[in-house]
Amino acid sequence: MSDDILERLMTVLESRKGGDPSSSYVAKLYDQGIDTILKKIGEESAETIIAAKSGDKEQIIYETADLWFHSLVLLAQQNLTAQQVLDELDRRFGLSGIEEKSTRTKQ
Repeated sequence: MSDDILERLMTVLESRKGGDPSSSYVAKLYDQGIDTILKKIGEESAETIIAAKSGDKEQIIYETADLWFHSLVLLAQQNLTAQQVLDELDRRFGLSGIEEKSTRTKQ
């Protein structure tokens, strides 16, 4: 079920590329470019942190949904998919965090 909503969201996000910025929030984000998308992710991340600090579970869910949504917008803008992220999480499943980090190449 969770894969389904991600897939449906990614389909909508892709369909908004080249859309009318005056009639679509996502098209407006795309039109304004990567800096605007990254700013939104930063804002939503901060709001998620504040919600977590407050301990308000409903607000945590709400802000996390905003953070995930804007992260999906970034993926679509970069021609990446949610499935690629899910595949990476699947690859990491069962590895210790320390072990996984040690396998990453330095950039």
